[in-house]
Amino acid sequence: MDIDDLLPLSGLQHVVFCERQCALIHVEGVWVENPLTASGRVEHDRVHDPAGEVRPGFRIYRALPLRSERLGVTGVADVVEFQLEDETGIWRPFPVEYKHGPKSRRLADQVQLCAQAMALEEMLGVDVPRGAVFYRTSNRRVTVECNAALRERTMAAARRYHELVEQGLTPRASYAKKCDHCSLIEACLPEITANLSGFHRKLEIARREGSDGGDT
Repeated sequence: MDIDDLLPLSGLQHVVFCERQCALIHVEGVWVENPLTASGRVEHDRVHDPAGEVRPGFRIYRALPLRSERLGVTGVADVVEFQLEDETGIWRPFPVEYKHGPKSRRLADQVQLCAQAMALEEMLGVDVPRGAVFYRTSNRRVTVECNAALRERTMAAARRYHELVEQGLTPRASYAKKCDHCSLIEACLPEITANLSGFHRKLEIARREGSDGGDT
C-alpha cells in the first residue's frame, strides 16, 4: 500500500467516538481547539520527547512511528515499552497511549490502542497481546487486552474510516450528551442540524402524501 493511501491512525478513535466528528476532521478538514484539546496536545508534545530509557531487560521508546497496511493507517505511538522475556528471548512491545482526563474505559480509546498493537505486530513480527491507556488527570493506567473481539472492532472501525474518507461522506448529526464535550460542537451544530434532518424528512413525507392524494 502506498504511503499516500494510509490515513492518520488517530482517526480510528474519532470514527468510534462519532462518525460525523471523524468526517468533519478527515474529510472536510475542520478542526477547532478548545481547552481540553489544547491540554491534550501539550501533554502529547511532552510525552513525545525523543529521549528514551534503557536499562537491563527494559527499554522505553517515545514517539515511535507506526504503520499498518492491514488497517491502512499510519501514526505515532506515544510510548512503547519493551520488556525482554527470559523464556523466549523476545523483546515484547507494550504500547501506552496518553489521554487527557480521568480514568475511563472508553471503547474509542481502546480501539486506538489496539490499532497501535496491531501495527507493532505487523512491523516487528511479534505478538502484542495488550497495552495500556494512561489517563493524565487520574494519573492511572487502564490495561487493554487486545483480544479477538477488540481486534475485530478495530478492523471494522478501519473499514468504516476508509469508507467515509474515500467516498467523501459526512454523516448527519445526531445529538447525544457526549456532543457537549466535543471541540467541534460549534462547527457541527448537532441539535440544529439533527432537527433540520427531521424537518426535511417530514417535508418529504408530506410531499409524497400530497402526490398520492393528487392521483386519486
